[in-house]
Amino acid sequence: MSEIERESMEFDVVIVGAGPAGLAAAIRLKQVNPDLSVVVLEKGGEVGAHILSGAVVDPIGIDRLLPGWREESDHPFKTPVTADHFLVLGPAGSFRLPNFLMPPLMNNHGNYIVSLGNVCRWLATKAEALGVEIYPGFAAASLVYNDAGAVTGVITGDMGVEKDGTHGPAYAPGMALMGKYVLIGEGARGSLAKQLIAKYRLSEGREPGKYGIGLKELWQVKSENHKPGLVQHSFGWPLDMKTGGGSFLYHLEDNQVAVGFVVHLNYKNPYLSPFEEFQRFKTHPAIAGTFEGAKRIGYGARAITEGGWQSVPKLSFPGGV
Repeated sequence: MSEIERESMEFDVVIVGAGPAGLAAAIRLKQVNPDLSVVVLEKGGEVGAHILSGAVVDPIGIDRLLPGWREESDHPFKTPVTADHFLVLGPAGSFRLPNFLMPPLMNNHGNYIVSLGNVCRWLATKAEALGVEIYPGFAAASLVYNDAGAVTGVITGDMGVEKDGTHGPAYAPGMALMGKYVLIGEGARGSLAKQLIAKYRLSEGREPGKYGIGLKELWQVKSENHKPGLVQHSFGWPLDMKTGGGSFLYHLEDNQVAVGFVVHLNYKNPYLSPFEEFQRFKTHPAIAGTFEGAKRIGYGARAITEGGWQSVPKLSFPGGV
């Protein structure tokens, strides 16, 4: 079969993934050198479409990237953390751990509860204002290498491919986006990152990666059940002592609450359903009251890295990071 002819575009830097890392990198590149041509590819239909986290964010990174953001009216950091609660759940009740027993990293004083999707949309406007090109709806399907084995670009996914792999009547080949440098910011277990880790042996000398499955829902709750700025983390029931995981409730603005449940993927019970455990979690007496008369307005799930710094692979490779 002859090689597919593809349209090609050239840039100084090609970034895969319009998440916080990819967009922050694009912004910083243009701040340092406005003449650089920078493109960001995003597989979601819009920036933020595949960003699941309802997050508690330390603003130190934004302070350094965009020092004047606090004076702007359209920034997404609307809800400062007002309280930290840590609960241990049992089948019949719960008890709250004193905050002084928790490690410093669990102290969220000065942090903000945000929708990370909204943060990414806001960062995208900042990037575009600096001249960054952002292409939503285009997934990077494969990598391009030069004769020396270095990465020189990516190819977006082909359109109009039939189930059997043949080209349908609406077939359109993906584009090649070539760059002097390529940044991969796909998130946990990204397909291109896995290829790069294997090809360049980036995990040699590192601990094996560990992962969890995170499930999240966004709820519109009654005003009497809403406590803006409350960050509540919990562990225990419904998971047993042999299954790792935890849960959270983050009270955002506008009577919205993000609720999440994480299960470590090394669980032994083949019949365990993380989704069903999540639903059981919401029936606990310490949790259920928040959702009385509430309406679920969003939901999703994704992989989460849990291995820690010791399992992070080498982050640079020939042609990019």
